Amino acid sequence: MKIVSACLAGVKCRYDGEAKPCREVMELVERGEAIPVCPEQLGGLTTPRTPAEKRDGGVFTRDGKDVTGRFRRGAREALRIARLARCRQAILKARSPSCGSGEIYDGTFSGRLRKGNGVFAKMLEDDGVKVMTEEEFSAVLETRVK
Repeated sequence: MKIVSACLAGVKCRYDGEAKPCREVMELVERGEAIPVCPEQLGGLTTPRTPAEKRDGGVFTRDGKDVTGRFRRGAREALRIARLARCRQAILKARSPSCGSGEIYDGTFSGRLRKGNGVFAKMLEDDGVKVMTEEEFSAVLETRVK
């Protein structure tokens, strides 16, 4: 079983009130092979919401509000779901402050990236779950087809 970012499964849960559907992820969910979660909503954040990025060990909105506690709470709840379903793999939204894996936005709201993981991605990795972005997942599938 896999756990996936709900926005990739077509759920309109992103900060901008939209989804980022990924066909391959949607197919996994439709086949019952993946569970969609949105850690930010599980943490009590609204949709839509002010954009947030990780910096200085926390998560802050564009207008400077510290939302670290909500991000951590949501990540813990999403991790609880992953454990209940015995998920050992995750496909998460690239560059997200919750779900980004390998690189995330740098906290300046300038579009620049830096190495790092989102709050949920880090918790999953620390728990032994293999995490990849939707971009990495699609690339893996593409190489299998060739």
